[in-house]
This record gives sequence, structure tokens and C-alpha cells, in this order.
Amino acid sequence: MTSFTPPTAPATRPDLTGTFGMVGSTHWIATASAQAVLERGGNAFDAAVAGAFVLHVVEPHLNGPGGDMTGVFVTADAPSAPRVLMGQGPAPAGATIEHFRAEGLDLVPGSGALAAAVPGAVDAWLLLLRDHGTWDLGDVLAYAVGYARDGHPVLGRVSSTISLVSDLFRDHWPTSAARWLPDGAAPAPGTLVTNPEYADLLEAVVSAGSGAASRAKAIDLARVAWRERVGAAVEAFVGTPHRHADGGDHAGVMTAADVAGFEASYEDACTATFRGYTVAKTGAWGQGPAMLAALKILEGFDDAALDPSTELGAHTVLEAQKLAMADRDVWYGDPAADSDDVPLTYLLSEEYAAARRALIGDAASHEVRPGDVPGRTTPPVPTLRTEYVTSAPAGSLPGAPTGGAAAGVGEPTVPEPDSPEHTGATRGDTCHIDVVDRWGNMVSATPSGGWLQSSPTVPGLGFCLGTRLQMTWLDEASPSALVPGRRPRTTLTPTLVLRDGEPLIALGSPGGDQQDQWQLLFLLRVLVGGYTPQQAIDAPALHTTSFPGSFWPRTWTPGGAVVEDRLGADVIAALVRRGHVVTRAGDWALGRLSAVTRDPATGLLGAAANPRGAQGYAAGR
Repeated sequence: MTSFTPPTAPATRPDLTGTFGMVGSTHWIATASAQAVLERGGNAFDAAVAGAFVLHVVEPHLNGPGGDMTGVFVTADAPSAPRVLMGQGPAPAGATIEHFRAEGLDLVPGSGALAAAVPGAVDAWLLLLRDHGTWDLGDVLAYAVGYARDGHPVLGRVSSTISLVSDLFRDHWPTSAARWLPDGAAPAPGTLVTNPEYADLLEAVVSAGSGAASRAKAIDLARVAWRERVGAAVEAFVGTPHRHADGGDHAGVMTAADVAGFEASYEDACTATFRGYTVAKTGAWGQGPAMLAALKILEGFDDAALDPSTELGAHTVLEAQKLAMADRDVWYGDPAADSDDVPLTYLLSEEYAAARRALIGDAASHEVRPGDVPGRTTPPVPTLRTEYVTSAPAGSLPGAPTGGAAAGVGEPTVPEPDSPEHTGATRGDTCHIDVVDRWGNMVSATPSGGWLQSSPTVPGLGFCLGTRLQMTWLDEASPSALVPGRRPRTTLTPTLVLRDGEPLIALGSPGGDQQDQWQLLFLLRVLVGGYTPQQAIDAPALHTTSFPGSFWPRTWTPGGAVVEDRLGADVIAALVRRGHVVTRAGDWALGRLSAVTRDPATGLLGAAANPRGAQGYAAGR
């Protein structure tokens, strides 16, 4: 145990421990569904898939079947080999920079079907179930079908999200109005809501595999049926122009061929070491390696500089994050097949981390400072805007009846200090689920995109498309430029932690650009500070906004630092004196983490979940 600030006592919830199986997620119904699968003999992969499809139903304002996901997992048979489940679809064939510019756009819109990447989440979950699960598809999907068919109590946050975009739905997205405003208004919190179209679709997909010669063949037939039904419905619908986040009406470009052409896949995880631990993330087509870069920078500091609850620790962490994010925004992206890979070996090297560490001084940086890579031309820094003004008249932006920022275009958004809506509230979030079973299988996954306010509901499907392309730039020189067939540099970034070839922790969080920032705080407090997982999740959170955001309108706050008030008046005042531009977000406003753990020596399992928002839950025994 180091001299970290003692954790807040008592914890909001117990650290769960047991030997049978553990689940943590962002919604109690998904957690309970996944745990039910474990109780009936399913493994962690069966449970995670069941829980993920339930998340589509019970958190429709945070994710949907038309969105994407990334996962990182290990199997009991290969515990030292973390793998990435890649469910991030690419840009459609018609999504070219030239097309977007011809539409009068200088950014990819934050809502509307023109911003949609090819849906990837469902195919990824079915692939994982086929290869590593044990249950038949119909049994796994029965939980989601039941809640979609028979109803579930709608969250207050779902109701408020629908209310926020109700004028948009009525005036511009009639299919969404029919889906979410059946009686002319948002359903009241706690009302039982259903999604029969989605239930029908899932049952049809299951039926497509009935009579197959094997379980694997049945799932593959279901994957084909999913692509065919979704692709046909999408192509028939999105070609009609509709309102987008820029205030203009545009048609989408996705076709059935785009949907048919995507298949989820596996990749080796990108890893780095920190204080004897191995941390596993996605490749640089996601933001995951940025957390590894921040860990490498911080590894060279004394423990006293790593405690996020102190002035020195909070400052040091914020500055390390700025450097890691600067490299993310300049170097990361999905490389073309004939181009060099992102130079991660160098960007995560000890030599490079030492050079970056030396840039951290006593005062907050207000610059974007990417590093140089030997033998490579450094790509340009993205356009830096502190505000983004469209030509749209007041009241015409999706979800913004007063002409403010569009609702649900980011994951999540904290209004700037000078905003009239500055409350510290977040919107447009994501989901997360972690599972570990008694055999040692462990999975961490972050589904997102396709939330109900992303784009108009597609008739016959019961859900809409996502808007992940807003993470691309309409700049050919950027590594994350919009290019047909290439993946947008996603923010979805689950984590696995291993030691001596054995998995110890699976964790993750919603939060867009904040996902890895909040997870970094957890890792520092657990791996260095000796906190338990629940203590780390409960602890005060903070993050920097001193880089261009991944979501429309892609603005930044030079020197920006968003903190929970529980960090303390003295620490917050000291950060201001160091030059940080501080936004106080409230006592319990930041961080949405869940985690599961396993002790290889004893087989003891654990779980913890976020108390903020009274929504996430862990379960297990």
C-alpha cells in the first residue's frame, strides 16, 4: 500500500466476491440476464452476448443494434493471449470526402444517417457466441426478445432523452416519432415499453438457422439473415433526405451491399506493461493505445505524483493525458491496406515515454503537443475550434430547440463553463459489460452507437443507424480521414489487465473521449494505490478536454479540466492556480465504470459497478 489518499468510506456498494461467476454492467437488467446465463451453466461468452442484446433493449438512448462494439477477452484455454473482438464497421462505399463537401459540410454531422458507419455490433456478438460460447442462439437471445416483446420499465434517462428530441422527431423524423412518441409524448419513467419490431427481427434471425447441421452453422446462417434484412431495410430508407446535426437535410449513403460486406473479426490485443502488469487494448484504429501511452508516461513518476485525489497527482495525470491524446489525434487511425501501420511500437516505447514525460511541468499546458516519430512526417494537428457555429437557424438543430448543441451527438458531453446550460450533466452516453466465469474465461466489452437520437428509426427494424463517422475528418492528410472501407477511429475502449500471463481485471466505461481517462484513474488507484475495485470506482473522477473532441462539433477547451466537486475545494483551487481551466461537474457526475476480477492463485472472483446515475450494477456469487 502506498501513501495514496485513503478511499472514501464507506463504499457505496460492497466489492462482490465469490467463486462461481461475476457480471458488471451499466444496467441492472443486463447484469441480471447475464448472471442468469451463468447460473444455467453458460460460460462468460454466452452471458456477455445475452447481456449485450438486453442492453440494446433497455438502454436504447445509449446503444442500439445499428451501432458498434469492441471487446477484449481471454479464454480459459489461453489465459495469456488477450484477443480483441472487432465490431467496428467501416465507412460505406459512398461516404467520400468529396460527397460530404458537395453537401456543404466541413465536418461529418453528429446525427443523421449520413454519419453512419456500417453496423458492426450484432455480427461481432454472434461471432463471439459461435466461436467461444456454448449455448444455442435462440436461448441466448431469449432474454432480449422477452424484454422487447413483453416490455421493460423505461429508465428516467430514456424518457428525458426522448423528451429532449421530441420536436425533432415530430417535425423531421416521423418514424422515430411513431416509435418513441406513440401517444404524442415520451413515455413516463417506469412505464413498460416494448419494441415488437426488434423482437420480430431477432426471432426471424434465429429461425434462419433452424435445422442447420451444427450450432456454428446455425449462427452463421443467422448472421447472413441479419445482414440481408438489415441491409435491405436500410437502403430502402436512408436515401430520403432528413435533418442532420448541421441543421441541413441530407440523404444517407449506406447500401445493402455495404451491410452485406462487413464481417466482424478478431485481432491480437495491443499491450504495454505498467509496474509489472500487462494492459491489453484495441489497436490504433481505436483510442485504446492512448491509455497505454499515458500509463508509460506516468510509470516514471514517483507514487506521490500518481494519486488523482491530490493536487500533484491530478495535475500530473491531466498533463499525461493531454500528451497521449495529442498523439492519438495526430497518429492514430485505421491505415489503408497499402500504407504503413501506425507507429505504435515507437509511440509506446520507454524512450518515447521518457521524452514525453519531460514535457510535464508545474503549469497546465494549453497546447496540443504531438510527438515526432523518427523517419516519419508528423501528420497535421486537427482543426482546433473552441466553438463551432453553423448557418442553421435557431431551433433547427436536432434536439436543440434553442439552437444549442444537438442532443446525443457525443459520449457524453459536459457543457462548457460559459454555456447557459452548464450543469455538469452528461448526455449521449454508451454501455459496458464485463463477465468472468468459474473456468477463467473473461470478457470486457463496450457496445455503443445507434442510440435512439442518432438518426431516424428504420421501418421494419425498430432501431436506427449509428453516427460513428463523426470521428473521421474531412481532411485527406489526417490518419483518421473519412475513407470508404476504413474504420473510424472509435472511442470504444475496453480493458484487460494481466500479470504473469494470467488475467486479473476486466474493466471499462462509457464516456467517449473520457473512457480511457476514467479507466486510467481506476488503474492507478487499484494497481498503485491499493484500492479495491469498488473504492476506485467510487473515488472522485476528473478528465481533460484540452484536445479536439471526437464527436461533432469537435471543439476543445485549451487547458480544460472537468472535475467532480468531491475532489475538494483545496485541490480544485490549486489546479486553477496551475492554469487548468476547471469545470466543476458536481459531486457524482463523472465515470461509469464496471469491473470484474479474478485471483489466479485462489480462483476468487470479484465485481464492482458504478453508483452514479443509480443504473449500473454488479452481481455474482
